[in-house]
Amino acid sequence: MSEKIIAACGNDCGACPRHLPKTEDELKRTAELWMRIGYRDHVASAEEMACAGCMPENWCRYGVVGCVAERGVAHCGRCPEYPCPKIEACFRATEAFRPGCEAACAPEELEALQRAFFEKRENLEGDARR
Repeated sequence: MSEKIIAACGNDCGACPRHLPKTEDELKRTAELWMRIGYRDHVASAEEMACAGCMPENWCRYGVVGCVAERGVAHCGRCPEYPCPKIEACFRATEAFRPGCEAACAPEELEALQRAFFEKRENLEGDARR
């Protein structure tokens, strides 16, 4: 089991199939999985799939990465305004993918996605108490 690396939104990057270092073949399999579960509408290139973590200059669908950077906190769970509408929208959107993941994933894939994405709230709240 990998060490938890908590992203701005609570994802566990240590469990994420995109987080580097990954081989090109691993990233290709992840791109195929992303298309199968509806995260992408095409099989992305390994370069597009590779992720070195949240950075303010990278696009974030919910604006969480930039917000965390502006506030100078490691992640949303450490923000005095947590939970805010931005992170709540992120939680809802993530949960909307769960049924598709359950239908399309093998058990080991679903377990990895559970750890990586579906435990956001628990990761943020657990790390904030430290």
